[in-house]
This record gives sequence, C-alpha cells and structure tokens, in this order.
Amino acid sequence: MTALTLDQAMQNIYTSLNNSNEDIDAHIIQLKIALFALGMKSVEVDPAKIAENNRAGRKLMQSYFRKRGVTVTFPEATQPAP
Repeated sequence: MTALTLDQAMQNIYTSLNNSNEDIDAHIIQLKIALFALGMKSVEVDPAKIAENNRAGRKLMQSYFRKRGVTVTFPEATQPAP
C-alpha cells in the first residue's frame, strides 16, 4: 500500500462520502497515514464537498472520524459585515 498525499487522501474521502461511504474506513486509514507523515492529527474538510452538508451531517462525520483517530474541522463561516 503506497502512501497518498493529503490532497489525494481527502479526494478519496470526498468520493467515498458521496458514494454511500463506500470503503470509508480504508480511506480514513490512508488519511491517517498522510496526516502522520505531515505530523498532523486533524484535517479541515470542505463542507461543500460532503453529501450531508448540514449541522447533523457535519457532527456525525466528526464523531465517526474521531472514533478512528482523526479530528475533523470545518472552516469558520464568514459573517457578513454589519
């Protein structure tokens, strides 16, 4: 099994999430390997690329990944200027 770059691993995660979580656990392992190689433990996920882009979907994703050793964050929503 060859190590993927972080971008490749994330692309595989996004593809899996949009294909009914097909092989998601294998992709999480590859993501962990890519993160370890960079000395990281968390990854920022683009919410526009996930199947369930609502609060419940994001929290479910964070919980599932956290149980497998990866911390998932989402970019802060930009607030409109007053």
